[in-house]
Amino acid sequence: MPAPPHDASGHTWHHPDAVLFAITKNGLVAGVTAPEGYVSDMPAFGQLLSDQDIVAVLAHIKSTWPRKMAAAQREVAEAQGR
Repeated sequence: MPAPPHDASGHTWHHPDAVLFAITKNGLVAGVTAPEGYVSDMPAFGQLLSDQDIVAVLAHIKSTWPRKMAAAQREVAEAQGR
């Protein structure tokens, strides 16, 4: 499956903050670190962005979500300890 968009049609909001941060920082490689069936690589940005930059990028992405999605993602993050 290709990488999902980060908007309301994707599933980024299903993941807690810690998972989003780790994927952004460390990336995903199909057949290595990505879940089974995942065919698109996600480049790692940990060498290019500071941790603060990654948090800021994720905050921007989350600011574009509808309120209902943002609230659901906050619940997931809180339930999993962020």
